[in-house]
Amino acid sequence: MEPDYQTIYEENLKLKADNKQQKEQIESQRFEMENLKLQLAQLRKMIYGSRQEKFVPQGAPAQLSLDLSTEDTPPPVNTSVQKISYERITAQPAPTNGNHPGRYKLPEHLERRIIEITPEVTASMVKIGEEITEELELEPGRLYVNRYVRPKYIDKQSEQITIAPMVDRPLPKAIVGPGLLAQMMIDKYVDHLPIYRICERFKREQVNIPYNTMVDWIGQGIRLIEPLYGALKRKILSSDYIHADETGIKVMDKDRKGSTHQGWFWVYQNSIEGLVLFDYQPTRSRAAPREILKDFKGHLQTDGYGVYDLYKDNEEITLMHCMAHARRMFYEAQ
Repeated sequence: MEPDYQTIYEENLKLKADNKQQKEQIESQRFEMENLKLQLAQLRKMIYGSRQEKFVPQGAPAQLSLDLSTEDTPPPVNTSVQKISYERITAQPAPTNGNHPGRYKLPEHLERRIIEITPEVTASMVKIGEEITEELELEPGRLYVNRYVRPKYIDKQSEQITIAPMVDRPLPKAIVGPGLLAQMMIDKYVDHLPIYRICERFKREQVNIPYNTMVDWIGQGIRLIEPLYGALKRKILSSDYIHADETGIKVMDKDRKGSTHQGWFWVYQNSIEGLVLFDYQPTRSRAAPREILKDFKGHLQTDGYGVYDLYKDNEEITLMHCMAHARRMFYEAQ
C-alpha cells in the first residue's frame, strides 16, 4: 500500500504550525518571567537596597568612555607625568601639657558688657595688664506693656473736647503690639513651632494668651503681609529662568475633625537669585501652574511631570527637563 503523501504533507504542516505556536508561547512566557524578575529586583531594591545611584562596573575604569570619535582625528599630544603634593590640615587633640589650642571666637557684632573684677586692696599696686575671659550669655525675651495715654482737652469758649489721634497699630482692635505679633509669626512659620507651644512659652512669663486668640492674631498678621507675597511673586515670575516642582502635603480637614486630605505645594524658584514662591493648591492638575505661569516668559525647568507638557508648544516658554531625573532612567536601565 502506497503512503498517502497528501495526508503526510498536511500533518507536517500541522506539526510545523504547532511547533511555531509553542515557540511563540515559550518566548512570551520567557519575556513575562524576565519582566517579573525585573519587578522583583526593583521591589527588593526599594525595600532593602541602597538609595544611592552610583554605578561602578567591575573591572572597568572609574569613568565610562564614550565613543565620540569624529572623522578629523586630532594629532597626538605629548604627555608628561607631574608629581603633585598637598598639605592636609586635620584636627589635632588638645595637648596634654596645658596649652589649649584655642576656643571658638565669639562674633564681633555682639554687644560686650564689661564686668570688671578687681582685688579688694590695690592702694600700693600698679596695673601691669589684665586677663580677659569672654562668656556667651542669653537674656530671655522680656514682655512689657505699652500704655498709650492721650490727655483730653476742652476749649473753654466752645466747650469742644480735643484728643490726639491714636498712633497706627497693625491690629487696632487687638492688644498685641507689632514686635510681639512679628515674633509669633516667626515662631510659627520660620521656626515651625506649634501655636500651643508658643502659648506655653508665654505662660512661663505669667502671661496667658488663649490659643484661639493667638490663632486669630497670626491670621490677621498674615493678611497684613500679603503685599509682600505679591511683590515676591512678581519678582520671581519676571525672571527668565525658573524651576517648578510640586510636593504633596497632608492638610487638616475642617469639615471632618481629626482627618486630613491631600493638598499640594507648587514651588517656583528663581534659580539665579535663589528666591522661592510657595503656592498651595488642592489639586495636582495643570490648572495650578496654568494660573501662576499665565504671564511668564522664559525658560521653565521641571522634572518632566506631564502637566507641564502644555508649555512644550508655547513660543514664549522654553520647556527644559531635569538631567538628574533623566539620568535615573539610564540608571534603572543599567
